[in-house]
Amino acid sequence: MAKLAAIVALAAVCSFGQGMTSGIMSPPTNVRPPGLKNVGIQQNLNQPLPLDLTFTDDLGRTVRLGDYFGKKPVILSLVYFNCPMLCGEVLSGLEHSLRMMSLDVGKDFDVITVSFDPKDTPEMAAKKKAEFLKLYKRPGGEQGWHFLVGQQAAIDALTKAVGFQYEYDPASQQFAHATAIMIVTPGGKVAQYYYGVEYPPKDLRLGLVEAGNGKIGNVVDQLLLYCYHYDPAKGKYSATILRVLRLAGVATMLSLGTLIFIMIRRGPESDATGAGRVR
Repeated sequence: MAKLAAIVALAAVCSFGQGMTSGIMSPPTNVRPPGLKNVGIQQNLNQPLPLDLTFTDDLGRTVRLGDYFGKKPVILSLVYFNCPMLCGEVLSGLEHSLRMMSLDVGKDFDVITVSFDPKDTPEMAAKKKAEFLKLYKRPGGEQGWHFLVGQQAAIDALTKAVGFQYEYDPASQQFAHATAIMIVTPGGKVAQYYYGVEYPPKDLRLGLVEAGNGKIGNVVDQLLLYCYHYDPAKGKYSATILRVLRLAGVATMLSLGTLIFIMIRRGPESDATGAGRVR
């Protein structure tokens, strides 16, 4: 119970454009700076992904998006491999959170990183994968973290499904884009969004456990999910005070009941022992 009372939900931020930050939700179109008109995140919670889309993996194989779904929850990240700044920060923040969790990539859940630049190649995907697996340093990671590239039509269909909006700037030859990762259920439906470039491992773990419908995690995770609720507007878990108080009350009653039971059981024996000493 002390652990339950001590856990605090961490704030998340949402970045827009190259090096720019903004609020959690996308700002109104009429106040966005030039070049960011079509940049942002539109939450499409419970939206099914088009699992029949085809991409190319880091080994040059043609794969269906649906190949990675069916049994485990998935973390989806959208980046491009020549990104000079934000995409590297997204992947670094994600890798750090994955390393801090006891859940294992490839065993408990999968990660899919898809490039939204159709010019990116399988060789670039393989290089990026090797870079972050070297940091992750956990067996099975290479089987569970997939780096994909694709054609523009497939990219458009996927980004539209998850509400990921970006814009290409011909002058700089770079993309202006939002920064976020998504948790997707084993059935391929978008469950949660986490904004910015840092993702609290405790929130991410709870999100995966919840999306996994109890098939991963442990009893403590289920208790935490009872006490904490995911807030889509904030992109984090917050304590549900009423449930915390109820659980605390139950724990208190159980503790008192156990103490009374022990005292009743030990009372006569202690009296008899004491009486024997007096005689």
